[in-house]
Amino acid sequence: NKGIENPAVVSVLPLTTQSLQSWEPGQPLREEHYKALAQDLAQAKQDRTSGELMTRLNFEEPGYRSLLSKTVRRMPLPEQTVSYQAEFSKIDTRWDDPAYWAILKRNSTEYTAFYMLSALDLKHDSQNRIVSADPAQSIFLDIYLRTFQMALVVTLCALVLAYPLAYLLATLPSRTSNLLMILVLLPFWTSLLVRTAAWIVLLQNGGLINGFLVWSGLIDQPVQLVFNRIGVYISMVHIMLPFMILPIYSVMKGISPTYIRAAISLGCHPIVSFWKVYFPQTVAGVSAGCLLVFITSIGYYITPALLGGPKDQMISYFIAFYTNGSINWGLAAALGLFLLLATLILYAVYNRLVGSGKVRLA
Repeated sequence: NKGIENPAVVSVLPLTTQSLQSWEPGQPLREEHYKALAQDLAQAKQDRTSGELMTRLNFEEPGYRSLLSKTVRRMPLPEQTVSYQAEFSKIDTRWDDPAYWAILKRNSTEYTAFYMLSALDLKHDSQNRIVSADPAQSIFLDIYLRTFQMALVVTLCALVLAYPLAYLLATLPSRTSNLLMILVLLPFWTSLLVRTAAWIVLLQNGGLINGFLVWSGLIDQPVQLVFNRIGVYISMVHIMLPFMILPIYSVMKGISPTYIRAAISLGCHPIVSFWKVYFPQTVAGVSAGCLLVFITSIGYYITPALLGGPKDQMISYFIAFYTNGSINWGLAAALGLFLLLATLILYAVYNRLVGSGKVRLA
């Protein structure tokens, strides 16, 4: 798993990692540590393998790349060097700081918790203790919270719209119901990117919706409906609506109408009979639809990326950024792993409360 792999330091600095095995943060640095690092960096310069090392350590401490680049250019040191520690100090005084050596020590194994901790806004301090990350770097918990909040809003909105539509489809005559079902399934035959682009055309300031509202006199000037949270919600609810309708509809089709008629004939008010007799039988479909929509929503990428602003991006946007942009595959894998764990937990809760065999999509 890229989220825990850490081969860069071990493969490029084998002598250094070996010499640091007996060293602990807080202890004074010895001459042998500097000598081992000088030999490893000289070999890395010759083999041209220092690039991956610089990238990996710069993830841990911004500025480590420039430190290593500056040091590698001065390698190899003269064979008659008396004090390697003094030579490293001349190159850059940061080599006198044990914190930089503690990072090397912490990464002297082939596996690391760095990416997992970073995905939870945590880090190791110079004493190898797990502490909260710096406020400027603590962004992922807020992004996860935003992702779940947006997915929850989309799920609730889709449920409010889908339940009456599913009820209508389940109670109408078959011929009419089948025609309407084609309209429900029609979005599946259209590309997601096309549907998202269509909403940009509809919601923009000069689009059809703003044009109609201005023409009708409801507003004086166009309302910002795109490149913000509103546009993301509208588009995602539209895209997710069939995923909510189908499970609810499949359950409603299996409910006999005689239950409601029997309750009403016994003196129960139609609204009360619907709530106490009909609705409980649809809970399995509602739960399945909510689970399907929520899990799909938390992993959405293209719709928020095109219709949302900087503060409307979900966790999938950052997974894509670290995969393709900054090429930090370890952090991307860690973020994706926690997203997968959230999905599995949600499914386990659903399976425990409702059961996976109570809904069939028909």
